[in-house]
Amino acid sequence: MVAEEVTRQNDTIFALSTHPGKAALAIIRISGPQTGRALQMMLPRSSSRSVEAPLAPRLAVKTRIVDPASADSTLDTGLCIWFPGPRSFTGEDMAELHIHGGSAVIASVLRALGSIPNLRMAEAGEFSRRAFDNDKMDLTTLEGVADLINAETEAQRKLAVRQAGGELHELYEHWRERMVSLMANIEAYIDFSEEENIEDGVLDNVRRIAGSLKEDIANHLNDGRRGEILRSGVSLAIVGPPNSGKSTLLNRLAQRQVAIVSPVAGTTRDIIETTLDIGGYPLVVRDTAGLRHADGDAIEAEGIRRALESAREADMRICLLDATDVLDQQQKLDGVLGADEWRALLSLPHTLIVLNKADQLKIGAGDVAQSQALAWARAHTGGDAVLISCASMFGWDELMGRVAERIRGSWEGGESLRMPLTKERHRQHLSQCLGRLERFERAGDQWVLAAEELRAASAALGRITGRVGIEDVLDSLFSQFCIGK
Repeated sequence: MVAEEVTRQNDTIFALSTHPGKAALAIIRISGPQTGRALQMMLPRSSSRSVEAPLAPRLAVKTRIVDPASADSTLDTGLCIWFPGPRSFTGEDMAELHIHGGSAVIASVLRALGSIPNLRMAEAGEFSRRAFDNDKMDLTTLEGVADLINAETEAQRKLAVRQAGGELHELYEHWRERMVSLMANIEAYIDFSEEENIEDGVLDNVRRIAGSLKEDIANHLNDGRRGEILRSGVSLAIVGPPNSGKSTLLNRLAQRQVAIVSPVAGTTRDIIETTLDIGGYPLVVRDTAGLRHADGDAIEAEGIRRALESAREADMRICLLDATDVLDQQQKLDGVLGADEWRALLSLPHTLIVLNKADQLKIGAGDVAQSQALAWARAHTGGDAVLISCASMFGWDELMGRVAERIRGSWEGGESLRMPLTKERHRQHLSQCLGRLERFERAGDQWVLAAEELRAASAALGRITGRVGIEDVLDSLFSQFCIGK
C-alpha cells in the first residue's frame, strides 16, 4: 500500500486548471518527472528540444500542439510555458498549455496527454498537495489558497490573499522558532550546567521570553473571532413584530423573492436564510417569525422561540418596527416590544433599530413625522435608528451604509493589523499551545518537565502549519480543491 502511494506521488499528472465549459481560453497543467518528455511529444519536432529542456524556462512560446500519435495532426495552436523544478508551483517539472477554450479542443488535448505512458489525470487538489510535500507552501498557506478560490466578497478575498501570502505561516513559525531556541537553552542547562559555565541569567531570560510568547498567543486568540466571522460570513438576524416588513426587507436585500410576503400576520414561522454581499462584506441574513404572544398556537410559539434563539446567536441584529405604530398614541410600548426577551435583544451589541413604512408617514418638507418616529425609537430603545421604506426604497443607502460600517468597524480591523485567526482548527491548537506555556510557568525549577511542556507547545504550533500529524486535515482540505489546483 505504501509502495503504491509512493508510485502515485511520482506519477506525472495533468488536468484542466480553468473552469470547464466553453470559454475563450483554457489552461492545462502538467507536473511530474515525465513533463519534459510529454512536451517533446505534444509539440512539433525540433532539434533544439530535449527532455530536460523542451523550451526556454518561464517563457510563453506560441506553438502548435500536436497529437503524439501523429506529429502532422494539429490539435490546436496556443502558448506553452515550461517551469523546470524546483522553481515551479509544485516544486517539480511543470508545464502549462494555454489553448482555446472550446469543449472539443480541451477534450482532444486531454485525450492526447492521457495516451502518453506514465501520465494520468490529477486528483482533486493534487497539484497543491505536491506543492505542500515539496515545501513550497505550508498548511496555513494552502488553506488561504482554498479560501481565495472560494471567496465571494471583497473582504473574504482580502483576508484570503493575506493568508495565502504566508502571513499566518510567518507568525506561527516565528513563535515556534522562539520556542525551539528556549528548548535549546534549557537542554544546555540540563546537560552541561555542572561541567560548563552557563551564562548567568539564561534561565531568567527563558522565563521572560516564554511569558512574552504566552501573552502574544493569548492576544491572538482574543480577537473576537473576527477572522472566522469574515471568512464564513457575518450573521444578521431580522427580528420584530408581525407585519413590520421583515420578509419584504429580506427580499429587498437579496434582490429576489426569498420569503413569502403576506398581509396576514404570522406568515413566517421558520427561519429563512440567504447569503449576501453588502458593501464587499459577506452577510448571512435570516428572516425570523414575528415576535408576539402566540395565543396557544404551538407552531407559531416554536417559530418565535427559534427567532429569539437566532437573534441571540447572530453577530448582528436588525430590529424592524412599523414606523406608523410607534406614532400611534393608542399603541402602548409593551404592545410593540412585548416580552422581556424582546427588550433584552435591544441591549445586545451590534443591534440596529430600523423603522419601516416611512412612505406612510406623509414624508415631505416641514413634516415632523420622520423626526418624531426616530425620536421615539431612540428614547425607547436606547440606541440610534434608521427610517426606511421597503416599498419606496427611501433610506436604503443609509441602511446599507450603516450595516457595512458596523461590519467594518467590528470585524475587518484593517490590513495594518496582525492577520486574524481564520479557522477553528487554528484556535484549538493555539489554545493547546497556550495551555502548555501556562504549565511551563507552573513547572518552576523542574527544568526537565519545563522542557517537555515547551516541546508540546511547539508541537501544537507545528500542527497548524503542517509540521506535525496532519494527514486527516490534508485529506479534508484537498477535497475542497478543483482537479487542476
